[in-house]
Amino acid sequence: MIIRKSDAELEKMRQSGRLVWRILEDLRQTAVPGATTYDLERAAEKMMADAGARPAFKDYYVPAVGRVYKFVLCTSINSEIIHGLPSTKRLLRDGDIVKIDTGVRLNGWFGDSATTVPVGRIDPATCRLLEITRQALDLAVDCAREGNRLYDIAGAVQNHVETNGYSVVREFVGHGIGSKLHEDPQIPNFIDTRTANPRLRQGMVLAIEPMVCAGRPETRVLDDHWTAVTKDGSRAAHFEHTVAVTSNGPWILTQP
Repeated sequence: MIIRKSDAELEKMRQSGRLVWRILEDLRQTAVPGATTYDLERAAEKMMADAGARPAFKDYYVPAVGRVYKFVLCTSINSEIIHGLPSTKRLLRDGDIVKIDTGVRLNGWFGDSATTVPVGRIDPATCRLLEITRQALDLAVDCAREGNRLYDIAGAVQNHVETNGYSVVREFVGHGIGSKLHEDPQIPNFIDTRTANPRLRQGMVLAIEPMVCAGRPETRVLDDHWTAVTKDGSRAAHFEHTVAVTSNGPWILTQP
């Protein structure tokens, strides 16, 4: 069931979204050569605590995995797509890209966002991968308008990504969000006729998150049961915003 939010509820979600944006912006300064992914974890957890927010991911039980997630961030490097585990042993190196995904629960409402951060100087091919993925998110967000359908969002991502010679991840999707981290509907990054194609209505809130591979779209999960990587070892990028459908068009809750 898709739950539509009132204007007052959207304002509360806006506070959660702004906090997530601030955390991700601060972590850009921490993601430098020589830092560990656990340095990012510690910094994010402190910012959440200082703001009086609860981490959305930590202690979250995922039925598909049958496990509880133990961190406030997902930190995924290079060919890792999503759900990378922060570690004191994972050192960031010049030329890496790190996907940072996080969420918070503030005053009963969730915000969720992700970004891909270059570490030091990255090569032109990786720059282009990030730019195309960012553009795909922008195009998808612009489709989050009352009267459109879910396939408009999915198709915008798929068309832009594949036209530019990349591929979209098929196993993992975006989602509705509100008083729960994951709500209906699921939001694939390609037109999947096996999924519902609801019409978008005012008050719907969507976590839209293109996950794009430089090579093939196939993925596998590492032995840690969490980290999803590209099967062919190609690099991947991930960007995400929490977006409300309003009478005035898309409202990105996870940016200032």
